[in-house]
Amino acid sequence: MSWEIVPPGTKIDFIGKRRVAALLSAALLLASAGAAYLNGVKLGIDFEGGTEVQLAFAPGVPASDGAIRDILTNALEIQEPSVVRYGEPESNEFLVKFKGDINTAPEAAGEAGPDLITDLGKALEGGIGSVEIERVEFVGPRVGAELRVDGLKSLFWASLAILIYIAFRFNPRFAPGAIVAVLHDLSITAGIFVILGLEFDLRILAAMLAILGYSLNDTIIIYDRVRENLELHTSIDLPEVLNQSVNQTLSRTVLTSGTTLAALLSLFFLGGPVIQPFALAMILGVIVGTYSSVYIAAPVLLTLERRFGGGAAAQVAQKERQARRR
Repeated sequence: MSWEIVPPGTKIDFIGKRRVAALLSAALLLASAGAAYLNGVKLGIDFEGGTEVQLAFAPGVPASDGAIRDILTNALEIQEPSVVRYGEPESNEFLVKFKGDINTAPEAAGEAGPDLITDLGKALEGGIGSVEIERVEFVGPRVGAELRVDGLKSLFWASLAILIYIAFRFNPRFAPGAIVAVLHDLSITAGIFVILGLEFDLRILAAMLAILGYSLNDTIIIYDRVRENLELHTSIDLPEVLNQSVNQTLSRTVLTSGTTLAALLSLFFLGGPVIQPFALAMILGVIVGTYSSVYIAAPVLLTLERRFGGGAAAQVAQKERQARRR
C-alpha cells in the first residue's frame, strides 16, 4: 500500500473558512500599511543610492562584521552601515554598504567624501588588522530611482501578462482571482519586510518576481481542476466544486510547497548573509502563496460568479464539453 500525505477522499471545508481567511489577510495588510506609514520603507543602496566596498583581510586577522560596523559607525561616523561576510569564512572577505557618494565632499556626518575610502582602510587596519580594499562601487540617487521605477514596471507587466494568460487559458472570470492572489502575496511579503525593518534591494525584487510565478503556478493547478470538475459535475454548486478541487490538489500543493521550503530553508540557514534576504523573502512568499491559492483565488472566483456570473463558469464548461464532442 502506498503512503500519501493527503488521503483520497479528504473533504476539508476551505471555502467555508473564506471569511476568516479574508479577515486575517486584511489584518496583515493593515499592519503592513501602518508600519509603512509610521516607520517608512527602508530602501537599500540599489534603490536609494550609496557606496559598496569589498574588503579582504589578511589570513589570520580576527575580523568580524560587528568589529567592522563599530569602526565605521564610531570612527568614521557612517550612519547605519551594512556589513556581511562575503564568500567562505576562511577567505576573510566582507561586503560593506552605506549611503553616500565617494565623489562628494563630506559636508555632513556619514556622507562619503574623496578621502573616505582611504580613511576607511586606515581605520580598519589600525583597529582590526591588515586589509585590502578590493572593489568600490557607487550607485547614484538617479540610478537608484530608475531601478525603483523599472522594478515596479516589471511587476506591473508581469501581472498584466498573468491576467491575459489566465483569461485566455481558462475564462475571463478566472483572471481576477489569480491577480488578487498574486497582489495579496506580494503585498504581505513586502509588508512583513516593512514590519521587520528589513531593506528592499535588487535581491528582494528578484524574490518578488519569483514569488509571483510560484503563486501563479499553484493557482493554475487549482483552477485547472475546478474547470475539469465543472465539466464533470455541472449540477453541483460552485462552492462544492471549489472545495472538491482544492482537496483533490492538496497533496500536490503540500508536496510542492514542502520541497520548495526545504530548499529555501537550507539557503537561509547555510547560504550566508548575502543570500539570506532573498531566501527569507522566498520563504514568506511560498507560505503566503500557498495560502492565497486556497483561501484567496478560489473565494474570489466564487464571489465574482455569485455577483456577476449567473452560473457563467458552469455554462462555459458546458460549451467547452459540447465543442469537444463535435
